[in-house]
Amino acid sequence: MASVKQLVSTAVMNEGLKYIEKNPMENMPKLLDWAEKLITRENHKRYLQKFKGIVVDPDNNWYKLMERYFDELSPASRRKFLVNYMVNSGIIGIPIQDKAKAKYNCNVPWAVLIDPTSACNLKCTGCWAAEYDKTDSLSYELLDRVIREGKEIGIYMYIFSGGEPLVRKNDLIKLAEEHSDCSFLSFTNATLVDEEFAKKLGELGNFGLAISVEGYEEDTDMRRGNGTYNKVMEAMDLLKKEGVIFGFSTCYHRYNTDAVAKEDYIDFLIDKGCMFGWYFTYMPIGKDAVTDLIATPEQREYMYHQVRDLRSKKPIFLLDFWNDGEYVSGCIAGGRRYLHINANGDVEPCAFVHYSNVNIKDVSLIEALQSPLFMQYKEHQPFNDNHLRPCPVLDNPEKIKEMVDVSGAYSTQPIDREDVEDLTAKTEPVAENWAPVADDLWDKHLEKKAKKKVETASK
Repeated sequence: MASVKQLVSTAVMNEGLKYIEKNPMENMPKLLDWAEKLITRENHKRYLQKFKGIVVDPDNNWYKLMERYFDELSPASRRKFLVNYMVNSGIIGIPIQDKAKAKYNCNVPWAVLIDPTSACNLKCTGCWAAEYDKTDSLSYELLDRVIREGKEIGIYMYIFSGGEPLVRKNDLIKLAEEHSDCSFLSFTNATLVDEEFAKKLGELGNFGLAISVEGYEEDTDMRRGNGTYNKVMEAMDLLKKEGVIFGFSTCYHRYNTDAVAKEDYIDFLIDKGCMFGWYFTYMPIGKDAVTDLIATPEQREYMYHQVRDLRSKKPIFLLDFWNDGEYVSGCIAGGRRYLHINANGDVEPCAFVHYSNVNIKDVSLIEALQSPLFMQYKEHQPFNDNHLRPCPVLDNPEKIKEMVDVSGAYSTQPIDREDVEDLTAKTEPVAENWAPVADDLWDKHLEKKAKKKVETASK
């Protein structure tokens, strides 16, 4: 039944795209009318109504982002984003995930984050992946198996991390070709992007990149090595030329927070071709983690306000992995929205939680989701009623300690096995300092939400 609906939906969206490409923004309302017939979830219908308001307002920054979509992306990228990401991963996939959750009594994610390799051509200061063995890798057959099992339970979004995933770029291209109904995204330092690879991504359409950059040249090269920034800029130029969907991935920390959220910096990255930006705050993973890099509460609050301000006026889609907890009701890890499989095959709840009970080489994807640590996540989420304190490591360290202890999970860091008590000792002061700031922000958010509800009801 799902495959029939998928075929019908894909055909409708393909025809709709052909129609609107003749005059994209003028014909966009027609595509949204067609999309409305495919949507079943009430919250998706509400989002669609908001979109309908946007497409009739040329001054809106989201309108301008859609214009960029049609002006800058290749035909394959435009088509695959609509069909694979919007239809398969969203409209088709989510109801299948919901049924699987009920059937197997476990979390079923929207996306799988997986490391094809732990090898990397850079050595970045404070990298969370630096604690893994650099010789680990997952076979093509295993990567393919995970995707096939994922599609059976409605997962059409696959994200690669590492290590540097593009060390395996030939295999990743092959996976994107084999699973042409899925969307793929790779976090990457972009130093291995060349003309041939960029051209292939533009032709494929279903494989985008999230490029690691820490600000301008001085800040980026400080963590990633001299010359890295210039290679990143060259890669962005190649990708934009070929119409590839790509964006930036930035870790904000004590020494770059102001620089990476300035308007001129975002304007610069938009001009380079970035369609999205993904902010992460620095996490002190590993016994030798540089705790001095942890952002202060004041910096995290600054990012909370700044990202929302930028999001309201810039033609780029910005996300903040921690501070956007209010939009997703807290932590999304543990299979609730995503999970992480490292290059050794250990199935972890999060890229920043290096503990596990099972290895994907020995179990199915569903069995991994039913493992003790994942079931602990399901039982305890959300970890805080204040969704600006979503994380069990950074914001609620007592939670990760309890879950690891109860589940009997092992450390997945072969180089530097870190007991959960050692990890939480580093984050407890961070959580304590952030709590009053986050609680004040959350109270203001709830007041604003209640006021808006009253105003809406009185109309």
